Amino acid sequence: MLGVSLDQYGFLVQGAFWTVVLSLMGFVGGTIVGLPVALARISRGWFLCRAASLYVQFVQGIPLPVIMFVVYFGVSIYGFDVNALVAAAIAMTLYSSAYLGEIWKGCIQAVPKTQWEAGECLALTNLQRFIYIILPQALRIAVPPTVGFLVQIVKNTSYSVVIGFFDLTYSAKILNNATFKPFVIFTAAALIYFAICFPLSGYARRFELRLHRRNA
Repeated sequence: MLGVSLDQYGFLVQGAFWTVVLSLMGFVGGTIVGLPVALARISRGWFLCRAASLYVQFVQGIPLPVIMFVVYFGVSIYGFDVNALVAAAIAMTLYSSAYLGEIWKGCIQAVPKTQWEAGECLALTNLQRFIYIILPQALRIAVPPTVGFLVQIVKNTSYSVVIGFFDLTYSAKILNNATFKPFVIFTAAALIYFAICFPLSGYARRFELRLHRRNA
């Protein structure tokens, strides 16, 4: 089709599979690291809050391709040999944790302070108030922006091409060099990215509308 064989399109699909794998690894890692970052950002402890703030500012101030370069080549200085998938996953974890931490911090702070006061009236401890009252409300608020950021994670995995990771962008680059049909190859890659991201975007919008109706 259009001068590209089915096997070559299948090669793009293989790249898309590893794009999804890297996206999931980055999101799960970002969740594991990002939640403590969010909690530290709202803590009353000056040191924890300041350290988390510096971490977020540091990571957000560095372009993602540079983070991937530093992880991929920097770790080898200390005698560790990491493959492109591990390096890309670590870089995506650092990147996503900084942004998810800020997203979840805002969602927790969006819960009205009266909810904390209501928990105090019930003689609950700070931890009990957070787990049973604040966290369930913050989770509802957090779902739309979190899913929306997951779309950004999927698209930003394309930066892993700078360290030679085999993802959708890398497979498209290889096919373009073999077929010299950049318009066909990269259009197909764009459609695959759209097929991955569009359902996530649609779910985020539907959930946000449902949340607004419920609040209304």
